[in-house]
Amino acid sequence: MLEWHALTTSAELQALTRKSHDTPAVILKHSTRCGASAVVKRRLEEDWDIEAGAAHAHLLDLIGHRDVSDEVAETFGVQHESPQVLIIKDGRSIFDASHGDVSVAAIKRALESM
Repeated sequence: MLEWHALTTSAELQALTRKSHDTPAVILKHSTRCGASAVVKRRLEEDWDIEAGAAHAHLLDLIGHRDVSDEVAETFGVQHESPQVLIIKDGRSIFDASHGDVSVAAIKRALESM
């Protein structure tokens, strides 16, 4: 079962980055005003079968926390998109995908290739 951890502050992003040295972090950058983003979020929730403890899942509400979204883009060197998934491992982005490329299967492949 997918359990989202809200990503709402710069301090939480910094903590997530530090913890990624032990356990990868999956970040979903989600727009609450975008139908495509809602579909991607629901699809991840329905299909999530990644083993508990293999990664921590974080949900970033782009509308409410645009400053944190901008920091994610700058910190990890990715272009801002929505919906967008990043996998953070060892303090850096090892995977990012947006729109139709976001899937549990793609996340699993990226986690397995580490």
